[in-house]
Amino acid sequence: MEHIELFFKSIFIDNMVFAVFLGMCSYLAVSKKVATAVGLGAAVIFVLAITVPLNWLLDQYLLQPGALKWLGEEYVDYDLSFLSFIMFIATIATMVQLVEIVVEKFSPSLYNSLGIFLPLIAVNCAILGGSLFMQSREIETLGLAFNYGVSSGIGWFLAILAIAAIREKIRYSNVPAPLRGLGITFIITGLMGIGFLSFGGMLTGGDDEAQPATETAIEVEKLQTKEAKELADNTKIVE
Repeated sequence: MEHIELFFKSIFIDNMVFAVFLGMCSYLAVSKKVATAVGLGAAVIFVLAITVPLNWLLDQYLLQPGALKWLGEEYVDYDLSFLSFIMFIATIATMVQLVEIVVEKFSPSLYNSLGIFLPLIAVNCAILGGSLFMQSREIETLGLAFNYGVSSGIGWFLAILAIAAIREKIRYSNVPAPLRGLGITFIITGLMGIGFLSFGGMLTGGDDEAQPATETAIEVEKLQTKEAKELADNTKIVE
């Protein structure tokens, strides 16, 4: 259940919003055609699926305060958390280079379509945001980190696929001249961002109310048990 909840939250809350507000350069530049958007989206899913678990391992066994205790008791007081950004970006850049090599070898046409924006995945804020959110959420296991990476990539993929499909359709629409091109695209992007943010309330709105309701039910049950016990004691006294 925890995996499923994290899967949908990371798709609809984190990386859809990342795609719209943070990964703006590649999000707008590579979303002119659906085919190109699919290729870049697949590359982002692969990069996030690899880098988020790797950065989780780095965070757990190297970067957190006291993470070096596996080297010995004398290293417990070391705190390398200030290296988080450098280590995370280095991991991402390495994996992006691997993706670039694979895409160039097996799909030259896609490589030429993506152009400069494939290596720009390395500095895409959405990619780094996936690892930073993983760290801030304090994800507990490597499996959950992998789940979070894949689902975050799927969220980014769905967002860029949606804007690419819309941009292909509006080519045949009667858009006012001043808004043609990036103008109408920015407006659509803003509306999509508002829509994606609304998923946050749908997926997390009941969490705050669930706990008090549960506590109230427990208190009522305890009160009923106490009353039943008192009634039984009174019955014994009368007898």
